[in-house]
Parts: sequence; structure tokens; C-alpha cells
Amino acid sequence: MSGATRLWPLLTATHRYDKSISTHGRGMGQIIEAPILAYLIETPNGRILYDVGCDYRKIHDPQLRARHYENGGSGFGAPDMREEDRIPRHLARLGLAVSDVDVIFIGHLHFDHAGGLCELRACGCGAEVHVQRDELAAAESGEDGAVFADEAACGPFHVTDGEYDVAPGVRAIATPGHTAGHMSLFIEMPKGPPVLLAGDAADLIENIEDEVAPGGCWRGRHEQAEDSIRKLKALARETRAEIWPNHDMAFWRSLRRFPEWHE
Repeated sequence: MSGATRLWPLLTATHRYDKSISTHGRGMGQIIEAPILAYLIETPNGRILYDVGCDYRKIHDPQLRARHYENGGSGFGAPDMREEDRIPRHLARLGLAVSDVDVIFIGHLHFDHAGGLCELRACGCGAEVHVQRDELAAAESGEDGAVFADEAACGPFHVTDGEYDVAPGVRAIATPGHTAGHMSLFIEMPKGPPVLLAGDAADLIENIEDEVAPGGCWRGRHEQAEDSIRKLKALARETRAEIWPNHDMAFWRSLRRFPEWHE
């Protein structure tokens, strides 16, 4: 048996922002509410977390919030994150501890995807943390305002290059553009079609259908981001997989609600 046995979408926060952040050249002045999702993937070979959400402290500590989200911080404003949205709380509802996670796969190092790393480490999570070499180098350059330096340093990291099998039936797919080393994840499912977790290669269904890049791309590489969307669509056609965008509220509401799972 390969691939996932169960897949849980985890709502780790919601975020209100200008739609043009998700769709290059479109939606300026339109405020959308977006889910910030992570995923717990159970396989016969262990448990994988795809992304880990935000750092709860930076949102709820007034000084940290001011430094990172206000007064010239990220420029995005702070997400809305509740106590129950923290990854350890999701795991506890399943009867699990952070030590029950074997691999953390970081699609990219932006604050809403990698922010929970330090908390997981502090809680005793010893999982391998997979990050692409190009992603880590770009984060360490300081050029990307959506990367918080302390989160990008919260290793040790298992540094990877290119595409590879994270576990049998779970494959890392290179989808750069939004960030230098952005990775999506292809997951074989036991009953339904395969799932392609797009991450921020496709925030919204609109990104996929219209092949429009996210608004923010590493060094303006919008064409590369569009190529990555087309790559995901070609893989989905070849394998009959479903592409799951990461910040689409209507799409998230169509998924099974935690603690229910997909299989």
C-alpha cells in the first residue's frame, strides 16, 4: 500500500487582504477573506505535515504583532488566529502529540506557512523539516518581506533539491515562481483520486482556471509561476488528480471539516 491512508485539511487561521495579492494584475481594491491551511497526511510510513501555519505569539503578543505586522512589518496585516487553530491543538483533538509527526514538509517559508515551526520545536517535535535549498537561500537573503528571519532559522532542516518521494505515493513537485523554491505535494489516496496540494502556486481556483500567477512572485517571476500552474494542470490531467488551492474560502468550505478526513 502506498500514498495516504487519511488526509486532514487544517484551518490554521484566516486572513483578510487585497485580492491582487493572490491574483497578479487583478482584483486591486477588492478585499477577500482567505483560509490559511495546513494538511496532516497519514501514511503507512508515518505522518507528514504540509505546512504549519502562523506563529501564534506574533499575532497575540502586542509588541511582536506591532513589529511583524504593523509599523512597516510584513505589509499584509495580521491574520485572525485562534487558540484552537494552533497545530498542537489540532493534533490533540486527534489524540496525537507533536512527537507523533514524522516529517514536516514546508512548501515555502512565508510566515503563514512556516510560522508554526518554532512552536512545534519548543513542544518537542523532532520531525525532519524538509525545505528546498533554493527556498532557504532566498529566505536567508532578506529580500522577501513575507519571510520572518527567526522562522527561517528554526531548523535544523533537511535540505532538498528538486523533486523526490517524501514517502511512497507522496511526491514533492517543484512549482517555483511565487517563491524561489516553492513546492507542491502529490498524494495518492486509498479511495478517491490523487490530490495535488498546490500550496501558494495557486491561492485560488481562479489561479488554476485562468492560469494567472499569484500577485507576489519572487523577483517578479510571474511567468515562471504561470508555468508552474500549467505544470500542475498537466499532472492533474495525466493522473486524474484534484488540485487543491491553498487560500480559497469557497473551496475550503467544500472540504470535509476537521476532525473528519479525506481518503
